Amino acid sequence: MTAKIKPSQGSPYARILGVGGYRPTRVVGNDEILKHIDSSDEWIRSRSGIATRHWAGPEETVAMMSVEASGKAIADAGIDPAQIGAVIVSTVSHFKQTPAIATEIADRVGAGRPAAFDISAGCAGFGYGLTLAKGLISEGSAEYVLVIGVERLSDLTDLEDRATAFLFGDGAGAVVVGPAKEPSIGPTVWGSEGDKSETIKQTESWEVYRGRTDVSDIRYPAITQEGQAVFRWAVFEMAKVAQEALDRAGVRADDLDAFIPHQANMRIIDSMVKTLGLPEHVTVARDVATTGNTSAASIPLAMERLLATGQAKSGDTALVIGFGAGLAYAATVVTLP
Repeated sequence: MTAKIKPSQGSPYARILGVGGYRPTRVVGNDEILKHIDSSDEWIRSRSGIATRHWAGPEETVAMMSVEASGKAIADAGIDPAQIGAVIVSTVSHFKQTPAIATEIADRVGAGRPAAFDISAGCAGFGYGLTLAKGLISEGSAEYVLVIGVERLSDLTDLEDRATAFLFGDGAGAVVVGPAKEPSIGPTVWGSEGDKSETIKQTESWEVYRGRTDVSDIRYPAITQEGQAVFRWAVFEMAKVAQEALDRAGVRADDLDAFIPHQANMRIIDSMVKTLGLPEHVTVARDVATTGNTSAASIPLAMERLLATGQAKSGDTALVIGFGAGLAYAATVVTLP
């Protein structure tokens, strides 16, 4: 006799219930970057829109920043940490292959014994984590899921690379996702273009250190990118992905209250706004100006700042899209917590 599996008892819908962020205390201006590259403050601002970024100190580890951001998100959601059934961490700058940093974070926030795992999807990582959280809640594997995007990209920055030295910052953003009575996280449009994976990459594999007693002739691995190729891809291809996310959610650009794209570059953000034809009433996150590109952390950090400053409010409808190394991407429409 074939056994019948009992249907899942999850919530049919999920939503973001709380958000929190952590920015390191050290603020790094363009003047400090210019000590290492032949450029100017005007050039950096015109190319990226970045005036300052935050860099982590020795004590501001990936785990520490994540715990701080998570504590704020849990408090904002108004739940007991013990109710968290899964912890998902997106990062490319936790340098221990195993165990997953999510397990340490889960313990430190008091989540008990949840499922805990890391994902590596670069700047699209938060969108990937949000989609996984929605699925876990829908199928009944967790009632509440903590999703974290965290990076210490200053550890992977080549200060002598004129194309990237000014781009990256550090920080952590977290959200709590839980059950909802109505659709509050739309269908995700996600994917990757592996044939373009060399466009954004780490310069060296960690294997260059294997078996070496003298590594003085090896430059520490860093993130590099082909700037113009990334710009064209982000502006033209990701605008199509963003529009598809709107279409699949049944939302028009006029219905949006906010647009929260990955904070890669101000020129990319402004070009996407134009290509999508977003009306003036839509609040656009431009956190990159003072936070820099924090990869997986950029969307939740930008979301937190919009809400904290009153530029957006609870219940607003927002389009979010992440894109970067891989070339991976993820876009969806959400109701803000």
